[in-house]
Amino acid sequence: MRVSSNSFQDGAPLPERHAFGIPDGSGKATMGPNVNPHLAWKDAPAGTRSFVVLCVDSDVPTVFDDANVEGRTIANDLARMDFYHWALIDIAPSITEIAEGADSNGITPRGKPAEATPHGVRGLNDFTMAMGNDPNMSGAYAGYDGPFPPWNDERVHHYRFRVLALDIERLGFDPGYQPRELMQKMEGHILAEASITGSYTLNAALR
Repeated sequence: MRVSSNSFQDGAPLPERHAFGIPDGSGKATMGPNVNPHLAWKDAPAGTRSFVVLCVDSDVPTVFDDANVEGRTIANDLARMDFYHWALIDIAPSITEIAEGADSNGITPRGKPAEATPHGVRGLNDFTMAMGNDPNMSGAYAGYDGPFPPWNDERVHHYRFRVLALDIERLGFDPGYQPRELMQKMEGHILAEASITGSYTLNAALR
């Protein structure tokens, strides 16, 4: 199975239009276009009954005390964790493409609804956690929300878009599921997987 995108090249930086946060011109950040990138996949194995799409940033700092703090930096060697930016399940086997902007075309304060869409059932992403202390933005964020790494992080972040082919039609989760719950449920049902990775940073010294 192979994954491709008309929005970016594998291993290349993600364009700013796909980001939740973009440079503000002063070395910090402001809100971005937040448009989901185009994804397409082909050569799924026989017996595929559904697809899953995930986007994970594995470069997110485990400690946010210094994030976006003037005069401080987040060291490159600080321990990192996974941050889910996108989760879609129960994608029909007839669907082999998600158009740019189909799942997100701007920032929705308090999050897009967790619902079944024509291109899959949305799970929550980790902006649900990240925006929890912001009274203007807190809420349940579902579907795609793009990169917004700390502008003082010394590490470039990498966003892996995974497409998994499953031998079952439904995973049995309602909209608004937690992506981390999927791994155990998919065990033994994954026929194939492919991915494409884009990078992004808001650190002016690394751009």
